[in-house]
Amino acid sequence: MRTTRDRLRHVILFEVIGLALVTPLGAWVFGIPPVDMSAVTIVGSLIAMAWNYIYNVVFDTAMLCTRGTTRKTAPLRVLHAILFEGGLLLFVVPLISAFLGITLWVALMMDVAFASFYLVYALVFNWLYDMVFPIREERSSRAES
Repeated sequence: MRTTRDRLRHVILFEVIGLALVTPLGAWVFGIPPVDMSAVTIVGSLIAMAWNYIYNVVFDTAMLCTRGTTRKTAPLRVLHAILFEGGLLLFVVPLISAFLGITLWVALMMDVAFASFYLVYALVFNWLYDMVFPIREERSSRAES
C-alpha cells in the first residue's frame, strides 16, 4: 500500500502536470486567453480535489451504514464514478459559464472536453507513475525474482 508521502507526491504531480498540459491545450482549442484558461483550470482543479475528498468520505460512510463495508462491486464502482462526475459538473459548469461569460451549454461542452482529457491523462499518468514509483512490496518482490 502507498504511504501518505507517496500519495501526496502522486496528487501534486498529477495536478501540476495535468494543469501544464490542459491549460495551453484548452486555451488553444477553445480560443480563450491563456490567463483566463489558467484561472478556470486552477480553480477547477482545486474544486475537483476538494469534491473528491468530500464525496469519497460521504460515499464510504453511506456504504458502511447501508452495506457494512466500503468494498465496491463493479456496478457500485460505475455508480460511484457517475455520481462523482455529476456532482463535479454541478459545481464547475456554472463557474466556467460565469467566469468566461459563456452559456451553460458551451461551459458543459468545455467540461465534457476536460473530463475526456483527464480520463485519458489519468490512465497514462497512473500507469507511468506505478512504473517510476512502484509500491514498496512490489519493489521488494521484483528484487527477489
